[in-house]
Amino acid sequence: MINFEGQNAQEFYARFNSVDSCKEYLSEIKWKKGFICVKCSHSRCQVRANYSRTCNKCSHTESPSANTLFHKVKFGLDKAFIICFEMATTTRGLSASYLAKRLGITPYTARMFMYKVREAMKSSGNFPMVNRVEIDEFVVGGKEDGKVGRSYDSKKKKAVVALELTDKEKVKRMYVNQINDFSAKELRPIFDRHISRSANVTTDLWRGYRPIAKDYKIEQIPSDTGKNFKILHTMIHQVKSWIRTTYSYVSPFHINGYFDEFFYRLNRSGSKKTILHNLISRMMDKPKLYHSKLICT
Repeated sequence: MINFEGQNAQEFYARFNSVDSCKEYLSEIKWKKGFICVKCSHSRCQVRANYSRTCNKCSHTESPSANTLFHKVKFGLDKAFIICFEMATTTRGLSASYLAKRLGITPYTARMFMYKVREAMKSSGNFPMVNRVEIDEFVVGGKEDGKVGRSYDSKKKKAVVALELTDKEKVKRMYVNQINDFSAKELRPIFDRHISRSANVTTDLWRGYRPIAKDYKIEQIPSDTGKNFKILHTMIHQVKSWIRTTYSYVSPFHINGYFDEFFYRLNRSGSKKTILHNLISRMMDKPKLYHSKLICT
């Protein structure tokens, strides 16, 4: 199989111009290391015309999309691939209503599949930041009278962001976690998941970072209204602007998914040629999700 590379829309539509071409691509990814029957673990099979595999021993037939995030896509794999392509390569915000109109599906269907794509965009956490890291918190939401700074009783969605910089002061990687408040307990997970203990971390003077400094190399300096964290605050402004100009409202249930989508593209800006193939491969590695798990309650 030749992996799809690049972000050229014309090449994409020429390559994936039918449901069968999408099934073929998924089958090559799914069984690139060989077929193993999920029922009896037999390794010999027959390849069907629709790229499914039928076990020679127990006759179980498995489709390329079975038990993945493409499981039983009702509106066509070709449309599912278009959603993946748009979300992986388009830097502007894409709402479910916009994609639904373009693809001729319902907004509910588009929203549910986009949620699955964002599941695949989650960071694995396997590659912690090891160089210079800056950390700060921010909120998402409109203005609230009498609520300034780190207001604990604010209805705004709270988040903590970690930014890794190169030696030339360029953005290397960035991760965000939603938090319930600004305590050390809520701030700690982004350190444990995304930051190496050998990294040089810089934060502002907020007291919530002091307990974490026992385990990480943290230097606390005055923020000076953001002037000492200029690049970090610029990136925070970008993600907030992206959310604000795309969605009129973001629920606490879905906001981490929007963060995952934004930073999936940002963190792969140096590998844009393989960004779509990487996303589709991630969706093939993830187990299927049922709609009952996708609906905000």
